[in-house]
Amino acid sequence: MSAECWEPGPGGHPWASGAGPCPPGTASAPWNLPRWRAWLAAAVLCYINLLNYMNWFIIAGMLLDIQNFFQISDGNAGLLQTVFICSLLLSAPVFGYLGDRHGRKATLSVGILLWSGAGLSSSFISPQHSWLFFLSRGVVGIGSASYSTIAPTVLDDLFVRDQRTRVLAIFYIFIPIGSGLGYVLGSAVLQLTGNWRLTFRIMPCLEAVALILLIALVPDPPRGAAEKQEEAAVGGPRSSWCEDVRYLGRNWSFVWSTLGVTAIAFVTGALGFWAPRFLLEAHVVHGLQLPCLQDLCNNQDSLIFGILTVVTGIVGVVLGAEASRRYKKVNPRAEPLICACSLLIAAPCLYLALILAPVTLLASYVFLALGELLLSCNWAVVADILLSVVVPRCRGTAEALQITVGHILGDAGSPYLTGLISSTLRAGRPDSHLQSFLSLQQSFLCCTFVIALGGGCFLLTALRLERDQARARQPGTGTPSPPTSEIETDKKQEEQKIEYVQGDQRYGEV
Repeated sequence: MSAECWEPGPGGHPWASGAGPCPPGTASAPWNLPRWRAWLAAAVLCYINLLNYMNWFIIAGMLLDIQNFFQISDGNAGLLQTVFICSLLLSAPVFGYLGDRHGRKATLSVGILLWSGAGLSSSFISPQHSWLFFLSRGVVGIGSASYSTIAPTVLDDLFVRDQRTRVLAIFYIFIPIGSGLGYVLGSAVLQLTGNWRLTFRIMPCLEAVALILLIALVPDPPRGAAEKQEEAAVGGPRSSWCEDVRYLGRNWSFVWSTLGVTAIAFVTGALGFWAPRFLLEAHVVHGLQLPCLQDLCNNQDSLIFGILTVVTGIVGVVLGAEASRRYKKVNPRAEPLICACSLLIAAPCLYLALILAPVTLLASYVFLALGELLLSCNWAVVADILLSVVVPRCRGTAEALQITVGHILGDAGSPYLTGLISSTLRAGRPDSHLQSFLSLQQSFLCCTFVIALGGGCFLLTALRLERDQARARQPGTGTPSPPTSEIETDKKQEEQKIEYVQGDQRYGEV
């Protein structure tokens, strides 16, 4: 039997023109990689993801010491994270564009060199040039953007279906693990050596190993290779970046899930940056610890919060991914529903953690851990949603846009906004440790409302998920132009399918 190729007709629908022998050059041998090589590449990418997110929150573990060294107020301290995130979001679309059209391994390598070089240089900045420290954080953000944008698309082309869900779950476990280890490394080095600068000199050594492993062990598979969509993988007309963006803007599952991710980013940004400081001041209010007035502060709270983040992150990501995998068998809308439920339950947990902190620290820690656990349930699931509703050749751009929107409306401003509200509230109150604690506590309360809005966005995602997944699975799809009426188009497509089957039957009778 000769091979047959489906050629999409106008609008990208596969039934619009019949099947026929494959013309020379339109089909290619499937791209294969031994399973052990794919898993080895995934392990390397997970290791780099760990280092990536350690860089995100390593400053938070030493925040008071950095504030004392550079004489930075709460509002300006929050600006450190804002500079980092703004640089990340401004460069993410550029890396998304490069990742969809050029070699992904080379782009990832450049990103690692950028963030490791900037981190190392920041350890030599003097107190008189604090603006250089802010600048170095911006360059670290640019390097981080390349990895956060492109690495998930490489994994997507190495694994399929349930394997992809499991691998993404493992990959995204390293977001909370890396974040938690960032706190732990910063506070541990500070306690052992009394010098926070050494933390920024240890990280480049780990990143040099990561760069060597990336170059040696990670392949750059054809785009869409896992789905065996030959046109998307090896040829076909290349759409422009503007066409990709227009397609994504009309993909409602992508739009609503991106807004949900934005809510998660807003809360995790504020919580990750200010929670160690909040816990420190809670201990001071309860009389369990003296206030930090010297250069070297007691970072036990950063260590505790880091361990808490690692544990809840591992459990949360595994729990979310496994619940998604099992629930998907009975409900195709399982992924956004799991995200919505976890966020709607996390909101009251975080609220109780804040309100109970001046009353009982134990209850505050319990509800804080539950909130972090529920937030972590989303990391692998939201990535799977994006990859399932977007065609392969647009996934780098989709990752970049989701990162950009999520950060510009989320954690780009939330640490700065939280610090600014806290400083504003303190300015109108008596100068005491209790009022300092209450100001920071009250500045956190907006996070509970934002996370509830995120749950609503995922409920809206569930309403559109199946239709957008079906469109993304159409053979030969690139960036399909939206039909004037989806119902009419689906009807025409079904009629064309029936006509082809009837014609094939008549040919068999002859």
